[in-house]
Amino acid sequence: MSPEKKREIASKGGRAAHERGTAHEFTPDEARAAGRKGGESVSRDRQHMSEIGRRGGESVSRDREHMAEIGREGGESSRGTRVRSTRQPAQHAVPLTSPAAS
Repeated sequence: MSPEKKREIASKGGRAAHERGTAHEFTPDEARAAGRKGGESVSRDRQHMSEIGRRGGESVSRDREHMAEIGREGGESSRGTRVRSTRQPAQHAVPLTSPAAS
């Protein structure tokens, strides 16, 4: 049986189950687990993942104007204001001072 015919039969079965109210409906936890399992399966194929990354990088870098805009914006947000880190500065045992302060 061809893959198309199998898909057609399965689709009809799925529609019928939904109409009868007997179709399985995933809970958010089940869906999350299924997505994680699929992601792990795909990511095991390192050659495939490498190709995906390569194509994405090539696609973005083909748009030279977009890349130039990214470079011009630097650390600025789309509203033209600097993006500031919300990270707190590290607490050091010995205070750091600049050479001019000594």
